[in-house]
Amino acid sequence: MIVSIHQPNYLPWLGFFDKIKRSDLFVIFDDVQFPRGKKHFGHRNQIKTPNGAKWLSVPIKNKSDMVVFNETIINYETTWQTDHCNLIKSNYQKAPYFNDYYQDIENIIMSEHKSLTELSTDLIRYFMVQLDIRTTIAYGSELSESYETGSDKIFSILDNTNATEYLTGSGPGSKRYIKEEDFNRLGINLQWQNYECKKYNQLFGDFIPYLSVVDLLFNHGEKSGEVI
Repeated sequence: MIVSIHQPNYLPWLGFFDKIKRSDLFVIFDDVQFPRGKKHFGHRNQIKTPNGAKWLSVPIKNKSDMVVFNETIINYETTWQTDHCNLIKSNYQKAPYFNDYYQDIENIIMSEHKSLTELSTDLIRYFMVQLDIRTTIAYGSELSESYETGSDKIFSILDNTNATEYLTGSGPGSKRYIKEEDFNRLGINLQWQNYECKKYNQLFGDFIPYLSVVDLLFNHGEKSGEVI
């Protein structure tokens, strides 16, 4: 049983779906703290424009309160939903597969969600279907205790899912608290993802890697899963 765990990112990048695709079970880390800094992908991602990459960010009312993803309150007093949809439409409407996906994505974004977890998970599930990824999805809040943190929380999830392998990203955040010897002691094989974005056809000139999955879908349609 290969298990991977990740926070519920908004409009995730391709490496996010590579991790899901390579797993038997993907656990949405919905009850860990929402990062208060700006350099994270919890509530934002990038699309491509004629002027380069552009961030789309979901405004969170209580991000300074040290809340977990499940407790985030999306600010619906702004026009961010319309702004995001207009930006996606204006920059991708000439893409070959735009009409195949745009209305579904707009419907999800324009719906009101109770938390960032709910919004992002709805989008993640939709993208998984389009990419033909059939991995089982679960929530960390259902597989660990709320008081557990860091590696203890991960080990609880792995124990409760009977994991034999744990697939993790290779970024500095993961490497900061993951020790291979701890997994070896528990009989769990640790795999590092080490994802590299493949080049694919895009609009607007030179290729830009690591964008939101919408960039790939609008440009490659039903063959997008092969690029992941």
